[in-house]
Amino acid sequence: MTERSTQLSARGREDPPTPRPPAGGDAKTAAYPASYYAATANPAPERPPLQGGHDTEIAVLGAGYTGLSCALALAERGHKVTVLEAHKVGWGASGRNGGQIVNGLNAGLAKIGDLHGRDIQDFVGRLLTEGAGIIRDRVARYAIDCDLKPGNLFAATNPAQLKDLEAEKKLWARYDAGEFEWVDRAGIRAHVGTDVYAGGLIDWSGGHLHPLNLALGEAAALESLGGTVHETSRVTEIHPGPRPALITETGRLTCRTLVLAGNAYLGKTAPRLAPRILPAATQIVATEPLGAKAREILPTDLCVEDLRYILDYFRLSADGRLLFGGGTIYGGRSPRDIAAKLRPNLARVFPALADTPFTHAWSGNIALTLNRIPQLGRLDDDTYFAHGYSGHGVTGSHLFGRILAEAIDGDLTRFDTFADLPSRSFPGGQSWAVPYSVLGSWWYGLRDRLGI
Repeated sequence: MTERSTQLSARGREDPPTPRPPAGGDAKTAAYPASYYAATANPAPERPPLQGGHDTEIAVLGAGYTGLSCALALAERGHKVTVLEAHKVGWGASGRNGGQIVNGLNAGLAKIGDLHGRDIQDFVGRLLTEGAGIIRDRVARYAIDCDLKPGNLFAATNPAQLKDLEAEKKLWARYDAGEFEWVDRAGIRAHVGTDVYAGGLIDWSGGHLHPLNLALGEAAALESLGGTVHETSRVTEIHPGPRPALITETGRLTCRTLVLAGNAYLGKTAPRLAPRILPAATQIVATEPLGAKAREILPTDLCVEDLRYILDYFRLSADGRLLFGGGTIYGGRSPRDIAAKLRPNLARVFPALADTPFTHAWSGNIALTLNRIPQLGRLDDDTYFAHGYSGHGVTGSHLFGRILAEAIDGDLTRFDTFADLPSRSFPGGQSWAVPYSVLGSWWYGLRDRLGI
């Protein structure tokens, strides 16, 4: 997560230069950005690009969580699936995110009820924890090694946020969702070694993991069921029709059904979708291994996100580093110096780590929607899409991938409920979305600072 809905440089050693993500889609630009996750990724095979003409039952554009979740669910149902990825499996947000399993959607249940009424609120309430359940089931079923751990903590910085958190907890209780433990100012110190929080809420049904290794494990699971993944296969054209075709620089793939799962990295490949989302960059740094300090700052090994609009989020890696993220840059541009951007936030939460060297610093894009509710639908009878998780992509993408698979397999019940929700593009498209979002960010950031 990187943005809260309206309802997470070393002086002793020089920090590494900020890695900048590649912009193209061919073999030369396919390598992962220099993140901690890429440096600790499990071994994976080289997946060759699409070469020549091929035909498949279902083609999926994008080997991130949405595409992999959908493809794997379809393969489990016996369908023939081929995935095309411009870079590498999990190259985008799926392999760069904070690794936090946070239940629910970015837009809280109260906001969903205000926008769409009680029936839709109840519908969403019944699936709040399903995305996390899908992840846990697949990790167990396919023996995916991704450092999966239980528990996430929502940390309030002021009394107003505590009231909002209590109201949301009561709404979730209506659907018997989550496994919550309330902690006050004193109680939160048992979980986070800082004095900046007024209290919080632990969801023990949440958790955290190594996100790139989850994506790699899901790709391997898909292949074990007969699915195919082509990397370094950037789609340059989409030909719609009764049998859609994807054109790459070296091949052509026709299919019966097409799934567009590029999210923030789809770009202009599907022009009708571009105005409906706004790419936004978030940043993460990894410290050197902290040794005994790791248990001092996060004694119970929970992942944490605060409740500010532009939030901080952090957790421990498997080897005892602090992975600390935050910041939002609308339009999807990476800052020139990620370390300098995040160090003051880290030092505010953990003053004892103010001078701790960073070994990695990276950025990646999420996709925001105008109301922070993900969008799902069809561009025509044969082309499906899902995108816009607005910072809740780890769980949201797995849920929406399953719902896409249900629809393609013939059960449109849940798909139609989401697809029929009114959704708006950003006013003026992405060119106006950036200043619009910056203005909103300034306003809600001011409210955070004032504690209201």
